[in-house]
Amino acid sequence: MFIRRWLITSLLAMPAICAPTASAVGFQPVSPDELKMTAEPNAPGAPAILLFRQVDRDDNGRTSHEDDYFRIKILTEEGRKYADVEIPFYKQEGNIVNLRARTIRPDGSIVNFEGKAFDKTIAKAKGMKYMAKTFTLPDVQVGGIIEYFYTLDLSEHYIYGSHWILSNELFTKSVKFSLKSYAGYGGFNLRWSWNWLPPGSSQPKDGPDHIIRMEANNVPAFRTEDFMPPENELKSRVDFIYSDDSFESDPVKFWKRVGKELNGKLESYLGKRQSMEPALSQIVSPNDTPETKLEKIYARVQQIRNTTYEVRKTQQEEKREKQKDATNVEDVWKRGYGDGVQLTWLYLALVRAAGIEAYGVWVSDRSNYFFVPQTMDPNRLDGNVVLVKLNGKDIYCDPGAAFAPFGMLPWVETNVSGLRLDKDGGSWVTTSIPPSSESRIVNKARLKLLDNGDLEGKLEETFSGLEALQRRVEERNLDETDRRKFLEDEVKEYIPAAVDVEIDEQTRMGQLRPKPGGGI
Repeated sequence: MFIRRWLITSLLAMPAICAPTASAVGFQPVSPDELKMTAEPNAPGAPAILLFRQVDRDDNGRTSHEDDYFRIKILTEEGRKYADVEIPFYKQEGNIVNLRARTIRPDGSIVNFEGKAFDKTIAKAKGMKYMAKTFTLPDVQVGGIIEYFYTLDLSEHYIYGSHWILSNELFTKSVKFSLKSYAGYGGFNLRWSWNWLPPGSSQPKDGPDHIIRMEANNVPAFRTEDFMPPENELKSRVDFIYSDDSFESDPVKFWKRVGKELNGKLESYLGKRQSMEPALSQIVSPNDTPETKLEKIYARVQQIRNTTYEVRKTQQEEKREKQKDATNVEDVWKRGYGDGVQLTWLYLALVRAAGIEAYGVWVSDRSNYFFVPQTMDPNRLDGNVVLVKLNGKDIYCDPGAAFAPFGMLPWVETNVSGLRLDKDGGSWVTTSIPPSSESRIVNKARLKLLDNGDLEGKLEETFSGLEALQRRVEERNLDETDRRKFLEDEVKEYIPAAVDVEIDEQTRMGQLRPKPGGGI
């Protein structure tokens, strides 16, 4: 989850008054048949099901917005957990407004939600914050119904790709979607594609009123599993993409055009090479070898405050800090902080200032997609790395990824396709992957068998490479007590029997201290 939405374009002018939505969303009438329901034949044993869902998107007006409605039937005691609602959204794209919710008891009486919804950070990736609006519905009972609706209010003067995700954790009895595509200034084109539509459902169609609609029934529940492929590749979905040019059917021509646009934006952000020479002089010495320069620059960039990995601040704290987006790498250097994307591009600028050949690369996060250029979807290039040419070798670096040692990428960016940028439109590359010998878990135990049959002793556990990186990122914001428990629980999982584990205070392993080469 770590993801950057592709911002299609900024509109130069848009109407000042929002057009009406394609279909207004509101509470549906209470259905006696739905209240009487005790099970769903198509989802035997389900704790709850989605009776009805509706999504209406309107991209006209100054602000695009999307109305969402959910109606959920609670079938078992376990199903009451769905009273705790999380509505995910991307902080950089907009906000959740006009939230309304209510509980319908089994006897048909209604309890309106009068509380307050809170923002919670689900995950942070480089340059992106994934949030959730959270709240709890009152007096939820088995046999009752919960329902809520809200508006996703998107950023002004921008249009975003739209995604209809049919698959849900719960079985969905009925779902309706609509999209009123942008038709104002600029002449934008829209295309859409779909994946794994439920049997019997119709494909999205553009009606005479220029609203695209689709309905589906009996959508199976989506189950997540350990080590499964990326969820985005397996869910039933429809994806919409805007373009300010006519759509190109040839993938080679399409990516050449996209590559030139991306390279132009990157070069503008990097600025002139000479602008970073004063900063470079504070990091390296003239007599340093190229490899030493690369490592020194990398270490210095990773010392800069990385806002992507910080604990979430309240809205009041963010206002007091008044953080503004940097317009170029000079701004990032001078103010002393930036998100992961900005720090990676800062490294690129400093490496070029050192006279070393290097390129910016947009890559696809392998935890999100199986990327193939033929899809012609720039949304799937959702991470950035730097490709350095040194002594005939390609070195991939990502200092914007916290704790990643020089020359090692986070797992989600390893062995994936990437668009290496240049003025001619770029070329496709495949990022490196470390050998298994560099990402290991080594356990050394000194044990003694006691007279009563117990086994007692000490275990030394060492993580290296990607194994170390993963744990340091996951535990970065926890205190020493939580880190100690994390390691204790991990050791307990290794042994299929009752075991007492206690972290040695003297070695302070609970702090996950880094070792040379990225181990802990």
